[in-house]
Amino acid sequence: MDGAQAASKVKTEVQDGVGVITLSDPSTLNAAGMELMGDLVGAFQAMVDDDAVRAIVITGEGRGFCSGANLSGGPNRVSDSGKGPNQALLKVYNPFVTQLRRSPKPVVAAVNGVAAGVGVSLALACDLAVAGESAYFLLAFRRIGLVPDGGATWLLPRLVGKARAMELMLLGEKLPAKTAAEWGLINKCVPDAEVMAAAMEYAKALATGPASLGMTRNLVWDALDAPWHLQLEAEAYAQGDAGRTEDAREGVMAFIQKRPTAFKGR
Repeated sequence: MDGAQAASKVKTEVQDGVGVITLSDPSTLNAAGMELMGDLVGAFQAMVDDDAVRAIVITGEGRGFCSGANLSGGPNRVSDSGKGPNQALLKVYNPFVTQLRRSPKPVVAAVNGVAAGVGVSLALACDLAVAGESAYFLLAFRRIGLVPDGGATWLLPRLVGKARAMELMLLGEKLPAKTAAEWGLINKCVPDAEVMAAAMEYAKALATGPASLGMTRNLVWDALDAPWHLQLEAEAYAQGDAGRTEDAREGVMAFIQKRPTAFKGR
């Protein structure tokens, strides 16, 4: 999958049912410019379409996960001209975080180093997140006269509550990975050298699970803003779909036969 990607700003590989997507522009700490985002959209969709991939990991090459939008060139929040909404957000950033949220496969973020601006949104839009001890999260939009985006204003209050979300976005101070884990913003803070190993441990557990894991992650995302009665209905429909999968039949047979399951993700 990665043989023809010499010029791409995103690298991909598949290991044991896990698709690994690496943001690869280390000279900018993997700033999310238009080229990188275009490559990321394509790489992510390829992972979704690949039946050999049952879970996805997103990480960054070098010292950073993603330093935010590349403001040094190309269309971005500042250079966007005219009236109305920002076109770079509408056409590039927002579609990808939506694509990420609606993924049929579980996604894990492996945050190595800085996650800033829209890089924070990318990490938090994943289902599980692991960060290294030296990593940090930064929403410093106040320093450049802009507002948080990429879904940050929707995600943060739901993950850490209004008070902490306001603190992060209005004051624009670094949030160390250790504190992020204590707040419940991420799942785990580990030594820097163990970030990918920890993320892969999560991902491999997901990759050997049943097809219903994709349904579960979508139910949880939808529950963040769905009314109670509609969520109950959504669970009922999802349970019907899950019960018709090959994996559900395997799970029941393994239980009856008292043996380990051998899920195939379908």
